[in-house]
Amino acid sequence: MSSRQLSGILLGVVGLLVLAIGGLSAILLLQGNEQETTTTAVDQSVSSTDKVDLSGRELRLPGGEPVTLDPHLTTDAVSGAYIVEIYSGLVTMNAELEIVPDLAESIEISSDGLVYVFSLREDAKFHDGRAVTAEDVVWSIHRAASPELRSTVTLEYLKDIVGVREYYYGLKPELAGVVALDDRTIQITIDSPKPYFLAKLTYPSAFVVDRSQIESNRNWVRSPNATGPYKLAEWNLGESIVLEASEHHYLGLPSVHRAIYTLAGGSALTRFENDELDVAYISINDIDRARDPSSSLYKYYQATASMSVSYIAFNVTQAPFDDVHVRRAMAMAIDRKTIAEITFNGMTMPATGILPPGVFGYTESDKTLPYDPEAARAEFSKSKYNSSNMPPIVYTETGGGASAGLDTQAFIEQWRQVLGLEIEVRQADWASFLDLIDSNSAQMWGIGWSMDYPDPENILDIKLHGESRENNTLFSSPEINALLEKARTNFSVSERIAQYQEAELLLIEAAPWIPLWFGSNHVVVSEDIEHWFEPPMTLPRLQHIKLRD
Repeated sequence: MSSRQLSGILLGVVGLLVLAIGGLSAILLLQGNEQETTTTAVDQSVSSTDKVDLSGRELRLPGGEPVTLDPHLTTDAVSGAYIVEIYSGLVTMNAELEIVPDLAESIEISSDGLVYVFSLREDAKFHDGRAVTAEDVVWSIHRAASPELRSTVTLEYLKDIVGVREYYYGLKPELAGVVALDDRTIQITIDSPKPYFLAKLTYPSAFVVDRSQIESNRNWVRSPNATGPYKLAEWNLGESIVLEASEHHYLGLPSVHRAIYTLAGGSALTRFENDELDVAYISINDIDRARDPSSSLYKYYQATASMSVSYIAFNVTQAPFDDVHVRRAMAMAIDRKTIAEITFNGMTMPATGILPPGVFGYTESDKTLPYDPEAARAEFSKSKYNSSNMPPIVYTETGGGASAGLDTQAFIEQWRQVLGLEIEVRQADWASFLDLIDSNSAQMWGIGWSMDYPDPENILDIKLHGESRENNTLFSSPEINALLEKARTNFSVSERIAQYQEAELLLIEAAPWIPLWFGSNHVVVSEDIEHWFEPPMTLPRLQHIKLRD
């Protein structure tokens, strides 16, 4: 993964566009120190396919039950993994993590970086074969931002577009910043030049949906007529999801004709060994066997980095986490490195900060609050809470088992030993867990953030700016907010890096989050797969996988 290159692009974009260059999440690769006045158009060649037999070339995968398959409502990576295959937007990220045209065939950006004009490709079609029009794109963005839908994520991903805030809150009846110039041309106007704006359009909030289907069928997500490379062929709740290649997609027929995701059925590794799955992810219980050169699994084993960070979050409006000293003490009371090495058997990497590897501004030096029991107790003594006035503390995690997760058990024990805290663990299924967080009901919880694009704005600003709707901790700092706001429109790469890195350090000191681990994927892959694609974030995967002939 050429993650360092990507950054240069997102941080240095000036209101222009250079697609299919650069690295990682790439948008435009500019040196980026000074703003120029240019207009750039980018075209991408296309291929087509006739009606084909999709009965063969199957890929059998493990999968999770999606919370929703509505792209304008999704907030989780499990649902997103299907959504990015079924739907698409004006731009997308390719296997090299470059931002490239998708339904658009060319993009022009005004010299001041405020106006984007997208021309649709002639062979952009819905799964039923109907051509995609500019009105389809405009209506879809209007729907995503509508006060009726009340999407919890749309505002953060589309708020740079002129009029989105007013439309979202019902203050104006129209969304002025998105208009159809003709049947194949869409104009989007943003409020100020943003280095990351095109990257935000790769998020499902900007995906195209079928207005006529939605207005006529309330259960449309069970069989969405979308524009992505794959269509939803089956959704058997709790059992399986089947995606089938769309014969109308402009890229032509991929190597994988059908992807069958099994949602239940016991151990995925056992099913892999029984030739019931082509891919399985490795758990802690099996990692030693997968790494052992003498094991039958060894030749199938692959490990790759994931552009994500796991963390513990605090609702800073709820006692005792309204006190920074309590949050900092709890951060210094857990030994993340030992847990990573012993509990997780080296399968994960202790986080060195909030920004994961591959994101612009990441550094290897450890910036987190260090494990130090004495310092933790000293910090705790500064707080307004003690044994006589400490409120009950509840840690929420996903699950439905009889006991907490292995890492949670380790945290609970260390907090007890170092700080004398007794903490209750509550578990919830994935959908309920997300509801607790989104409603600000959880007191503290463990979760992760998978990058949508490799710009620090995607995590520091979206998750931790005081006014962001995605900021579930409700933490706000005028100093940090000001830094993040300056970085949004700063086209000096060095200054923008410095602003994000300063904000990251201040956030770590304030401790609304305790960064835990950077993500990694451990998987076994069948020899029937010639090329397996493990993306570092949620983006279209199936079209990049090649099966052996």
